[in-house]
This record gives sequence, C-alpha cells and structure tokens, in this order.
Amino acid sequence: MKAVLHRAALALALLLPLAPVAAQAATTTVPDTIEQRVAACIACHGREGATTNAGFFPRLAGKPAGYLFNQLVSFRDGRRFNSDMTYMVQHLSDDYLREMADYFANLSLPYAAVSPQSDASPEQLRRGRQLALEGDAARQIPACVQCHGAALTGVQPAIPGLLGLPRLYVSSQLGAWLTKERHAPAPDCMAQIGQRMTTADINAVASWLAVQPMPADTRPAASLPAPLPVTCGGMPTAAKP
Repeated sequence: MKAVLHRAALALALLLPLAPVAAQAATTTVPDTIEQRVAACIACHGREGATTNAGFFPRLAGKPAGYLFNQLVSFRDGRRFNSDMTYMVQHLSDDYLREMADYFANLSLPYAAVSPQSDASPEQLRRGRQLALEGDAARQIPACVQCHGAALTGVQPAIPGLLGLPRLYVSSQLGAWLTKERHAPAPDCMAQIGQRMTTADINAVASWLAVQPMPADTRPAASLPAPLPVTCGGMPTAAKP
C-alpha cells in the first residue's frame, strides 16, 4: 500500500510543474487557413505538393481539381487504400476535400529537372513508348495520350497528367488496378485497361513516362480532341456506351 501511495505522490509531483504549460497550450489557437489544413499533405508530397519524379509520392500541384477531389473521396470511401491517407480524410466532408483539391490545383510551381537515366533496357523503353503513344489494339489497350492528353499533362476537369511522377508510383497504381486493389466509380475504365496489361507492360510504360521531359506548358489541356476510347465513371467527356 505504501508503495502505491509513493508512486501516486511521485506522479503528482511530476505533473504539477506541467500544469502552467498545459494551460498556456490550451489557450494557443491554430489558424484555420487552407495552408494549415494541407500542412499534413506537404509532409509526404513535398513543398506545396510539388514533389520530384524520384521516390514514391506523387505531385499534387497543378493537377486537375476534379481528379484530386475524386481521389480524396476514394480514399475516404474505401475505393483506394493507404492507411495514412484514409486516416487523414475519413471524417472530412466533400466541401472540405474540395477546398483542399482546389488549393493544390491552383498552384503553379516549376517541375524539377527529369533525369534521363533509367534502369530499364532499350527494349523496355520502346515498349513503354508504344503503349503510351500508340497503345496495343490487339489487346484493347488504348494509348495513354488518348485519355491523358497529347502532352500527357492531363485534361480538365478530372484526368491527371502522367509526366513528372515517380516510376514506382505509376507502376504501383497500374499494379493495383491489375490486382483489383484500386477502384474508381463505375464504370472503372482504368481497372479494365490495367487488367489487360502484363507486369512487363506496367514496368515498361512506367519507366518510359518517368524519363520524359516536361513540356514548356505543363498545364492540363482544356479538353480532348475526341471522346474517350472507353467509358469512365465521373468523366463528362466519356464516350457514350
């Protein structure tokens, strides 16, 4: 009993000096600004969401707002899976997520220089270029440029650019569609395309995209010159079934 009382008294003595500090902290307010709201995003995605094509985390700055919003909602609603992302957005409203998406979409920041070095073989890079620019008609795989724009910088309002992204990120996302671990609102066009690709295809196109230089104009295109080759959920420019 004496030992218990001694530990309790010691704990109280240790806590008492902290009381004024706790009281002071309680009166400190955190400003409710959009910069404060997205501070957690920058911890992984880089300064203002402008990461490089190395590492894993994708760039957020300048992506179409509709795309960013759709991804935040997918993490919240369980169509995409990442424990950190789900934890941060699981209780946030559509309006809150839309404000975050608009913030990053409106950022205009320079891209880091792209290194032309690649571990991929020349044959792999040729295959990656073919998939990106021509597709594979025999396996019903459309070219990346048919949906993501001729410059591969994305298309408003909700199609992302593919340049300036880490190779590992692109390959992991295509792999997630291949293995049915990533989903989008039906009809899930990327799942259909991803499941027609082999792992060799995925590595090839991810490797080729990762070493492409950014064009002078890095903004998403305003629109596509033709309807999408497949029907995609949530895409107003989708081809009619």
